[in-house]
Amino acid sequence: MSHKWQNTLITPKNTIREALEVIDREALRGAIIVAPNNKLLGVVSDGDIRRGILSGISLDDCVSKVMNTKPTTATTEVSKGQLIELMESKEILSIPIIEAGIVVGLQTLHESLSIQKLDNPVFLMAGGFGTRLRPLTNNCPKPLLKVGDKPILEITLLNFIKSGFINFYISTHYMPEMIMNHFGDGSKWGVNITYVYEDSPLGTGGALGLLPADLPKLPLIMMNGDILTNVNFKKVLDFHNNESADASMCVREYEYQIPYGVIQGDAGKITSMAEKPTQFFHINAGIYVVNPEVIKQVKTNEKIDMPTLLEHKIEAQGNVMMFPIHEYWLDIGRMEDYQRAQVDIVSLGL
Repeated sequence: MSHKWQNTLITPKNTIREALEVIDREALRGAIIVAPNNKLLGVVSDGDIRRGILSGISLDDCVSKVMNTKPTTATTEVSKGQLIELMESKEILSIPIIEAGIVVGLQTLHESLSIQKLDNPVFLMAGGFGTRLRPLTNNCPKPLLKVGDKPILEITLLNFIKSGFINFYISTHYMPEMIMNHFGDGSKWGVNITYVYEDSPLGTGGALGLLPADLPKLPLIMMNGDILTNVNFKKVLDFHNNESADASMCVREYEYQIPYGVIQGDAGKITSMAEKPTQFFHINAGIYVVNPEVIKQVKTNEKIDMPTLLEHKIEAQGNVMMFPIHEYWLDIGRMEDYQRAQVDIVSLGL
C-alpha cells in the first residue's frame, strides 16, 4: 500500500491541469476523485486525460469531464496477489481500496519490480550545429552541452534506458567524434549504440534512410537530441501499438493569447466580442514513433523532414496518430532555453 495515496485525492471541481500536477508529482499514474467525506466518485488516469485532450477538452475544464465513474476497486480483504492479478487482467496500474464506498487506500502495480527489456530501436538525432547557442557550441556539439552534471543527450539516453530500451542509433554530422568518444558502443550502460553519419544535413526524416538494413523489425522511436523531457517513452510506444498506428507524433499544447479584442461579425453586424482571447494549439514535440514500412519509404541520402514524411503517409490514408504529452518538455534551441534547463533539471529527477 502506498504511503502517499492521500495525496492523490482531488475533488470533481479540480481542473484537469491540477489533476495532472497530482499525477506527475505522486508518480502513481492516476488521481482519485472523492466527495468531502472521501466517498469515491471516480478516478482519472493520464490516459483518460490524453483522450480528453484529443476530443477537444481544455486543461482548465473540471476533471469530472474526463474521470472514469466506474473504476475497478477492491476491499482490504483482497490479497496482494489477487490485486496484482486483477490489475494485470484489467491492464491498469492502480486500484483504489474502499470500505463502504469510502476510499481507504490505493494499491499500485510498480513497474520498477520488473523492467521489461524492449528491442525497439531508438533513433536520437544529434547532428545539428546548434548555431543559436554559440559560442557554447563553437567547440562542442549541442547534444554534449551539460544540463546539470550530464550532457543533454546522456540525460535522454538514461531516460530511455530506465524504460527498458536497449538498442540505440545516433545520427551525427557536426563534431561526430566527440559524440562517439563520449558514448562509445553503449556498453558502460549495458546497451547497444550504433552511429550513422550524415555527409550533409538530410533533415529529421532523411536520416532514417541511413539506418542499417538489419534494424529490428519493430516500431522505432525517433527523437531530436536537444529536447529535455521526463516523458515515459514506454507509454508513448504502448499508445502507438494500441492504436495500430503507422506513425505517431508527440504533441504539446501551446497557449497563445491574442493581445487585442477579437470581433466576430456577419454582413457588417457584430455577432460577438472577446477581449484578448487565448487560443490553444497542438505543436510538434520532436518525438515520433514510426513503423518499419515508413522507414523503408526514405531513400538513402534523401533530404526530407519528419512532418513532410508524415504528411505523405496521411495522404496515402495511413494511420498517423498524435500523442499529447503533459509531462515536462523543453526544446533547448536558444540561450534562454539552455539557462532555464539548468534551473529545471534540479526538480526533474532525471
